[in-house]
Amino acid sequence: MAARFAALQREGRGALVTYLQAYDPDRETSLAILRGLPEAGADVIEIGVPFTDPMADGPSIQRAALRALKAGATLAGVLGMVREFRAGDAATPVVLMGYYNPIFAYGVARFCADAAAAGVDGLIVVDVPPEEADEIEPHAKAAGLDLIRLVAPTTDEARLPRVLAATSGFVYYVSITGITGTRSATREALAAAIPRIRRHTGLPLAIGFGIRTPQQAAEAARLADGAVVGTALVDTLAASLDEQGRARPDTSRQVLDQVRGLALAVRGARQAG
Repeated sequence: MAARFAALQREGRGALVTYLQAYDPDRETSLAILRGLPEAGADVIEIGVPFTDPMADGPSIQRAALRALKAGATLAGVLGMVREFRAGDAATPVVLMGYYNPIFAYGVARFCADAAAAGVDGLIVVDVPPEEADEIEPHAKAAGLDLIRLVAPTTDEARLPRVLAATSGFVYYVSITGITGTRSATREALAAAIPRIRRHTGLPLAIGFGIRTPQQAAEAARLADGAVVGTALVDTLAASLDEQGRARPDTSRQVLDQVRGLALAVRGARQAG
């Protein structure tokens, strides 16, 4: 993770961080998209671990999780997808994003060891705050996994250092108060928030929640070190499915074409800015 962000800094550009829900709408399609993301321009890949109660996520990702679970997704199956991806790509950082319940059921120490062995680089566990970090942090650290924290607009000056002290890899700035994919932050709000966080950390900073268009991604890449795009890609995938919710022949292509457009905007952001 650190090597990828350092390389991008040397190139003078921000990162495009893309999200997909594993097994959505089926394992084969999501694996095809996963394998195509680096060539399409994704610098870091977040893979959503399907869960029945994804409380930080909006309706689009909730529906994606239900499609994935219906397709047979399990935590072990997601790790298997990462192993298959790693057979053809050893360089692109992979982050698993999800919730604590499936990890707890799997066994925390076993999960961290298996995730690292599969080729996972980092974890975002949405519902484990710093106060409960000892549930997973020692095991993640022992396995060499970055534990990436979410910082929100409501994270105040007193709490910010505590959250950031428990963070590695990069900081994920949740640009809105609310769930994923519902609205977008203003440029003015982001321009005020990013320097405040930078005063407390030297880690790369990526902006997510509400980044939908190439223009918004470019703006995030100018203000911070990366833009995270998730719901917009999930929506494109969902719109491509047939009446029974199955992938069509061009489902993967539609999502990857969208990633190419986002990547082009992110790569030109600082030159244009």
